[in-house]
Amino acid sequence: MTVEAGAWQEERIAGRVWTVRLDPYGRPSAGAVKLSCSRPACADQRFADGAAAGRKAAVGHVNMHLAHIRAGGGPRGEAWCACRAADCAWHTPDPEAGRRGGARPVAGSVRCGGPVVLTVYADRTGRLWRIAETCARCAAATVDCRTLDTAPPPARPGRATDKPAPEREPADTAARAGESVAALFSDRLPSPAGATSPAPAAEPTSVPRARAATPATASGRGRQWGKIAQRTVPRDLEPDALRNELIELGDAFRAYQQRTEPAPALLAELHERKARAFSLWADVSGDGSLREEANRAEKAAQTTREMQNNRVGRIIGGTGSGDEPVVERLLTQKQAMHARTVLEYVEAHAPHPEAEVRLAVLMLTLRAARAGTGNVTGQDLTGWLPGDAERVLDQLVAADWLRLPGTVTEALASQPENPTAITVPTLLPEQPRPFTFGKTTRSKLSGWAQKAVGDRKIRKKKLGAATRLLALYAAAHTSPDGRLGHPEDDGLPLNRAAAFCALLPDQVAEHVELLVAADWLTDADATGGRLRGRLAERILPLGGLL
Repeated sequence: MTVEAGAWQEERIAGRVWTVRLDPYGRPSAGAVKLSCSRPACADQRFADGAAAGRKAAVGHVNMHLAHIRAGGGPRGEAWCACRAADCAWHTPDPEAGRRGGARPVAGSVRCGGPVVLTVYADRTGRLWRIAETCARCAAATVDCRTLDTAPPPARPGRATDKPAPEREPADTAARAGESVAALFSDRLPSPAGATSPAPAAEPTSVPRARAATPATASGRGRQWGKIAQRTVPRDLEPDALRNELIELGDAFRAYQQRTEPAPALLAELHERKARAFSLWADVSGDGSLREEANRAEKAAQTTREMQNNRVGRIIGGTGSGDEPVVERLLTQKQAMHARTVLEYVEAHAPHPEAEVRLAVLMLTLRAARAGTGNVTGQDLTGWLPGDAERVLDQLVAADWLRLPGTVTEALASQPENPTAITVPTLLPEQPRPFTFGKTTRSKLSGWAQKAVGDRKIRKKKLGAATRLLALYAAAHTSPDGRLGHPEDDGLPLNRAAAFCALLPDQVAEHVELLVAADWLTDADATGGRLRGRLAERILPLGGLL
């Protein structure tokens, strides 16, 4: 009997494995991916459309292999467990052992046994799919592994049977209808009707259920282990509340990664919780790297909240109840800071103090801020300075602040399809760089100024250069609720606003009245040396957050 059993074991063959991978291809910024299969007959495929197209093709490729396996008879009962051949490295530690107080088993310690089953595994990142013939115990010990079919027990040599082996039933209803086995590879969706495979009626051994990735706990202490930020939470970490918080946070971050839509407010809250938990963990353990992780989480929370504020604006009124409307800002808080830097530069470097020249210098500076060169059309120039464009351009050219490839008349006649290339010598790369922003911010700032200067009500009322400069200055110096100046200040210094607009302080009031009539400002006054007021509701998107 011993000889017969040994001979039978030697005749068993290795379990088959099909591995389908999705890897980046080419430059990371291109987003292309490469689909590869471990079967030599399957050629690599490349997808320039990104990971979504690659995942769809990978699932189709896996289902194609499953159909071929079904057509070839399904899993083989005489096969060795493919997981055993890989030293059982596909297992995850058994959480039940930790809850029972014993040591967690290492990979490979689960003992193989049970019938041979056909399994499919998909990792949660959507980068790896694996089809394998394994034993039922290894299938149950592997998280996110789905059993699709069960092989009949092999006939052992030297054993006579009175009855022929019963015919193996199909694994699912799709197979009974002659269809191929299809698998679902998303951990966020329920299993399809055709993806479950009960054990055959003739096989007395039932297939164990696969272990859940996050099993429920029976004890009051909660889970004893978990991972967060690529760190394993120690089972003996005290206090228990800290250990439970870290484990829960790790689960919460992984759940957030599965969201189809971003939720910056939720993410910021998770980062703040992480900062507090890691700070306490550092105090308990004395590990300096945990303190650094806490600082990074605190900065991440702040950055995420700023991104949210820049994306949809802040709540009008600032009560925080969530019922107030929000404003979609044209500039982020940092871009608004750059805008104020440009305003200060223009005030200090305009070749002439009059308002028309200063307005032209501002708009041309924003066009040439990055490389000292830019493009303008005649429509741009006449829109900024109706009736004064030619005179102002002559002054700028005469002062060598601006250089044109032709005459001023030709620049005023240029069309959008053939704009005029301008050069501002003080902004050329060989000169000291007054600005630190990139080309995206430059474009945003230029668009912001163009919307303000070209506002339809300002154009309709034919407001002059000084009034337009005051409109820009007011928009650039507002609080989140639209009020002029910082929330704790009583408006803006009147002399600073007047100096930027090339006005005397007592002249500002009449221009404020023009902006109120143009529905640019509300509740505005220029008394007591302060410029007070609030941006009109329609102008709030142009407000620069102080």
